Amino acid sequence: MYLKQLEKQLIVSCQALEHEPLHSSEMMAKMALAAVQGGAKGIRANSVADIKAIKNQVNVPIIGLMKQDYEDSDVYITPTKKEVKALLEVGTDIIAMDATMRKRPGDETLEGIITFIKSQSNTEIMADISTVEEAKHAEELGFDCVSTTLVGYTQETEGQHIATNNFKLLHEIRSAVSIPVIAEGKISTPQTAFKALENGAYFVVVGSAITRPQLITKTFVDEVQKYSANN
Repeated sequence: MYLKQLEKQLIVSCQALEHEPLHSSEMMAKMALAAVQGGAKGIRANSVADIKAIKNQVNVPIIGLMKQDYEDSDVYITPTKKEVKALLEVGTDIIAMDATMRKRPGDETLEGIITFIKSQSNTEIMADISTVEEAKHAEELGFDCVSTTLVGYTQETEGQHIATNNFKLLHEIRSAVSIPVIAEGKISTPQTAFKALENGAYFVVVGSAITRPQLITKTFVDEVQKYSANN
């Protein structure tokens, strides 16, 4: 289905949180359009409103998710059936969700959510994981692919990122599972994206380095300030 269309391609994550200057569905739709005009073959997007707006602007596969905080869990990427139902209703092409071993809100289980999705549709499901063990578990549960999205964002992987030690973790995950492994997280240059594919990533997802201008600006400012401090 949609995953096959994305093989060996660049997918751009178009997301802006509420406190960020580009937070609005209209802005994210325009960002997605710009990304597609630049050659991106898919978009990763957060929220029903953004997905609807983006679908009106581009005709590429959408990897959809919903970020939602719950008091009883650290899981916030599509954490419960409630968010899954909303993503199914809006026609998300691929649903992305946290597939770590962490406790989910309301004591829901990953197994239960996957069973629910498969009972409702043939929508492909992406597991956002941080470790080899989580990737193996995701494949056992029936996920269609795993993504390194949460490397560095869990207690077990704090301080890591996917390009560490020449993509060592990417190699380990690929050796442990038979489903596609997607590279996402801290891919900050075109050369890093190339290296991710060279090291076996099925496709590459890039977000902040393309779609968060405040962070892109900061990388330039940091270098300028280094010069200013010494001259």
